[in-house]
Amino acid sequence: MSIHVRFFAALREAVGTASLTLDTQAATVGALRDELIARGGVWAEALARGKSVRASVNQTMTDDTAPLPPGAEVAFFPPVTGG
Repeated sequence: MSIHVRFFAALREAVGTASLTLDTQAATVGALRDELIARGGVWAEALARGKSVRASVNQTMTDDTAPLPPGAEVAFFPPVTGG
């Protein structure tokens, strides 16, 4: 299935792109993250499992267990702090 993936703030800078369209077999956000980590290099470093990364699906905050519907927009971004 095809999905649209967006990256914000420090993640956008790290991976060198704001967005991409991706054909994936991933059924969940966590599986998608693992697929991106498997690309290696800056992808593995930016999205590593030890790092705090937030995600949303179709503009709704979610966790790694969230299912990915066909055509979904998935966004990854670092934690946001207020002040």
